Amino acid sequence: MDKVVASADHAVADIPDGATLAVGGFGLCGIPSTLIAALVRSGAGGLQVVSNNCGVDDWGLGLLLGLGRIARMTSSYVGENKEFARRYLAGELEVELTPQGTAGGAGIPAFFTPAGAGTQIEEGGLAWRYAADGSVAVASPPKEVREFGGVRYLMEEAITTDFALVRADVADRHGNCAFHAAARNFNPLCAAAARTTLVEAERIVEPGELPPDAIHLPGVYVDRVVAADPHDKRIERRTVRSPRAQKEK
Repeated sequence: MDKVVASADHAVADIPDGATLAVGGFGLCGIPSTLIAALVRSGAGGLQVVSNNCGVDDWGLGLLLGLGRIARMTSSYVGENKEFARRYLAGELEVELTPQGTAGGAGIPAFFTPAGAGTQIEEGGLAWRYAADGSVAVASPPKEVREFGGVRYLMEEAITTDFALVRADVADRHGNCAFHAAARNFNPLCAAAARTTLVEAERIVEPGELPPDAIHLPGVYVDRVVAADPHDKRIERRTVRSPRAQKEK
């Protein structure tokens, strides 16, 4: 039952080239930076990653992207990474935009959503990958449409992956996890949607130390737990007032 492993490098050692990964976090909040750094060291490439976004140019998933190790991104937001835009427009990266929360942890293979109805998402033809000459090399297919109560809905297939990389605030040795505030974003969903889930935790405790009501992710979804650096965090955007503006107020 003890799921704690010696290091992040050991935890990611069996992630092969071409693996599909669900990576937790929202922007730079709650991202599994320790496991991502280990994956950078492992050398695995051709990765197909599902995550809210792709980090920034020099941190998070942006590290793997900058090394050309991500072949495909499935995301809902990709606006903070210039290298991401460059690779996509140059035909070096395949990109699928998808509604947030399209995860397979509930065991539902597909569902109908109004998101995207009446747009090119429904019709198909969005550029998933460009060719070197700027033409569309891979386009999105049309979606199945059904009408319920007079409203059009698109069918979205649930997302499942080979591995999940997750960051928790606290985990016990059985893999039960608690997340702090907004870091409880996509992390539990990613964990549930993967066949093998790797968790980095800022604090690891003994079984029973986490009150049952404080557990956000049951250990049944977790396969490996490693210690994370609690200080390895960044603020995506820092906005402050000028001293003059503060004084005038």
